[in-house]
Amino acid sequence: MSEPVLVLNTGSSSIKYELINPRTRARSARGLVERIGQERGRLTHRAGDGPPYVREQPFPDHGEGLAAVLAAFSSAGPELDPVAVGHRVVHGGTRFGDAVLVDDEVIAAIEELAPLAPLHNPVNLTGIRLAQKVFPEVPQVAVFDTAFHRTLPPEAYTYAVPREWGVRRFGFHGTSCAYVSRRAAALLGRDDPNLIVLHLGNGAGATAVEGGRSVDTSMGLTPLEGLVMGTRSGDVDPALAGYLARAEGLDAEQVEHALSHRGGLLALAGSSDMREVRARSGDDDARLALAVYTRRIRKYVGAYYALLGRVDAVVFTGGVGENDPATRAESLTGLTRLGITLDPARNEAASHEERAVSPDGAEVAVLVIPTDEEGEIAHQTLALVTAS
Repeated sequence: MSEPVLVLNTGSSSIKYELINPRTRARSARGLVERIGQERGRLTHRAGDGPPYVREQPFPDHGEGLAAVLAAFSSAGPELDPVAVGHRVVHGGTRFGDAVLVDDEVIAAIEELAPLAPLHNPVNLTGIRLAQKVFPEVPQVAVFDTAFHRTLPPEAYTYAVPREWGVRRFGFHGTSCAYVSRRAAALLGRDDPNLIVLHLGNGAGATAVEGGRSVDTSMGLTPLEGLVMGTRSGDVDPALAGYLARAEGLDAEQVEHALSHRGGLLALAGSSDMREVRARSGDDDARLALAVYTRRIRKYVGAYYALLGRVDAVVFTGGVGENDPATRAESLTGLTRLGITLDPARNEAASHEERAVSPDGAEVAVLVIPTDEEGEIAHQTLALVTAS
């Protein structure tokens, strides 16, 4: 039975979409509208395994972008008749711990949460509103990036700051963590494994998963905390903002922008792309950047091992985690006493499949699991619509 779900991931200048049958994970179409609001926009649409359907033209706003997506389905197929539309929404705060059917109350709540994700929640809402106009009779479902981390215990999400500030750790990449945690359990053949999930991409996060539940995670109130990322600094001394105000005359907004957009690998090596940094690993800046990046990961792996007490697997996912064997090896160097080792041949072998890259019989499995956030959104969307 075909029950296609249209998944929309609306970004500040893009619309990523897939038409998925959640029961089979089959994709009948996928595509991307890029550079919305810029002079040279581009839509790339692919139906099944067919050739790409490409249109290069300006897309003044997201409405024009979504109209182009509908036109691509009409011109290149397949028929677009979804049973539901699933939307990625970055921040659900403490309000949303599960996927929800979108109504006026949900929309108002997502708007209220915009200060926690000012670059994401407003454009996520744009996608929801546009889809409601195009598919007025089709259920719309919001799936939140923060939802998987709703199980964090108070000692994990609480900051030691004045209570009246009303801040806490939320965590992100939850949709990815939910998917790879479930797949890791299947690969390990057990229902309740303890995992350290390393989602390494342009954004990067570590999550301690105990029996399928998130119990600690590196990202915090915002996605800036934790690991070194493409353009984000990760952990820094909180007094940095005050120091830069005194020494350089920078205000809080300038510091936050720099830490989010000019930090990370970009600050250390001049590029936010791990592939480019690896290609220059012979120069001092790139070598230091790689050392800082992988050392931070190793610290979190050790910390989360201590929190969990028993670790069944370390799981790598995300663009870097899935495709960069050197990062995997360097991030786990020196952890053999914890039972964490790699099989060099398995680790170096090129593959896009789920796999173990640790030796047979390793005390702690090291897994590489390609993430599927769109598939997870479709899965949660159909489950909710079917149960409603």
